[in-house]
Amino acid sequence: MPMTTSKILQIPKGSTNNIISYLNKSGYEMNKIDEIIIKSSGYIQSGWIDIGTYNLTKMDFINKLLTSKAALKTITLIPGETYYVFIKKLSREFNLNEAKLFKTYNEFAFRKDGNILADTYSLPFGMNEDHIILYLLAQSDKKYQEFSTKIFGHYDKKKWYNYITLASVIQKEAATRNEMPIVASVIHNRLKKGMHLQMDGTLNYGKYSNEVVTAQRIREDESSYNTYKHKGLPKDPVCAVSLDSIKAGIFPVKSDYLYFVRDNKTGLHKFSKDYQKHQANISANIGVTKTYTKVNENPSKIDNEASDIMKTDITKQKAPSIKDLFNSVN
Repeated sequence: MPMTTSKILQIPKGSTNNIISYLNKSGYEMNKIDEIIIKSSGYIQSGWIDIGTYNLTKMDFINKLLTSKAALKTITLIPGETYYVFIKKLSREFNLNEAKLFKTYNEFAFRKDGNILADTYSLPFGMNEDHIILYLLAQSDKKYQEFSTKIFGHYDKKKWYNYITLASVIQKEAATRNEMPIVASVIHNRLKKGMHLQMDGTLNYGKYSNEVVTAQRIREDESSYNTYKHKGLPKDPVCAVSLDSIKAGIFPVKSDYLYFVRDNKTGLHKFSKDYQKHQANISANIGVTKTYTKVNENPSKIDNEASDIMKTDITKQKAPSIKDLFNSVN
């Protein structure tokens, strides 16, 4: 007997009798014999299930009801994106209440941002707002704990989020993965000297995630994210981070760099240790069309060291002492 069904089917919670009744009301014409077959063969999983096809026989449909796995949809939190933008995306793609998502996030998030690791997640249809946020927070915390334990032998959540904040600045500023340990060294060097970070990326927080930072924003923004006005790192992470940016923050290259500016020819950054050289690098961009090839044709010794840091497994790298590291990032 041929049947037509939606590829993704929602099954309510309840007994087999209740589910059969629901399917009948939904136009699937299930009868007593179907009910007996289902009860003798197993049970139907509630929630959203993936039937996988639209046209099939009645027996195939019953088999799908008994064996289909939960319907999953993937969503990606891009490194450098903010929780504000991600939750709006989550609401759209999973048809969830945006206000409820923000309410649950604000209630259970440890810090304002950086609580959800930048990654791709496979989430089942039918999760409500509370469950989906709590799941993302729990999965991220688990990965943070595993990563911290591999590096330091333990996980101190409060201290770890100092690294997340540091990593979020790196995530916003570095042009490539291999630049991350060099950008990290600039941040460490400026913090040690008591200099303002003066980095535009820190002002791309929350709803300002993808906005161009203007001179007016720098003048008017009074938040801790304004590293032109306030010394040190922002009070909270700026955005979601990757494990790569955390790694770079903990294992920066050793350099004397204090400044960097993007090179219009490559899209990579030119790093310098004095302001005069920095100004010359800025001037070199005048009249140069932005091509952003992201190709470093003449890597320096520091470039190669940064590349080696990112290629080496964290279990084979010696982490700086926690005391020394936090003296520089706080």
